Amino acid sequence: MTSTTTTPQSTTTAVALAGVTKVYGRGANAVLALDGVSLDVAPGEFVCLVGASGCGKSTLLNLVAGLDRPSGGQIGLAGGANPGLMFQEPALFPWLTVEANVEVPLKLRGLPRAERRERVAELLRTVHLGEFGRKRPHELSGGMRQRVALARTLALDTPVLLMDEPFGALDAMTRDILHDELERIWSERKLSVLFVTHNVREAARLADRIILLSSRPGRIIYSAEVDIPRPRRIDSPEVAAIAAEVTERLRTEVGRHGQ
Repeated sequence: MTSTTTTPQSTTTAVALAGVTKVYGRGANAVLALDGVSLDVAPGEFVCLVGASGCGKSTLLNLVAGLDRPSGGQIGLAGGANPGLMFQEPALFPWLTVEANVEVPLKLRGLPRAERRERVAELLRTVHLGEFGRKRPHELSGGMRQRVALARTLALDTPVLLMDEPFGALDAMTRDILHDELERIWSERKLSVLFVTHNVREAARLADRIILLSSRPGRIIYSAEVDIPRPRRIDSPEVAAIAAEVTERLRTEVGRHGQ
């Protein structure tokens, strides 16, 4: 099996996956994690991936991020962009201030000091943490630490944002507030987002499109367009209806796999 990374030819595609397969191990111990996944994410589109635990959602995100290589198929990013990646844990450097944490990718990009300081200030204002630059991570709440992680990811200045359950460890109120913040930033910056979540209602709240993966091996078995006007509320009847439809299909898939 061969794998390649390409640049999508279409200007209407930000992320393109064509027949992506991932196998772990060899021989009798080989595990097929993903099987022939094909998916296009349009520029500015917000796509959520849902599915049972172990279905390959995070594996797929890692492949798009370049942290791992597919066993087969092609993955393309428009313009060869390096995507930004956020995890459930903010993974901030505890000995650095908020400003210094956000500055790390700017240093790696080789930006001059004066420009770095200006960009850090702008990014912290973007996530509504302009007054917290001198704090250290332990002085912040969980939601604030995730905002710092988001600002640091945005410092990469990439049009593609990959998010692996970034709000999964937060309480419902904080998560709801960060949904609003993420939606605002996504809209303002016209980002393309690929968002992994176990929370189907969160997917219905955020997504333009929800992709359901089968139990292992992961295959796309359902795609739902979310045509609810924005801004949305996670407890709205419209969001609940979309979530119920996707949940029912997920329940059927989990039951099929269990049998």
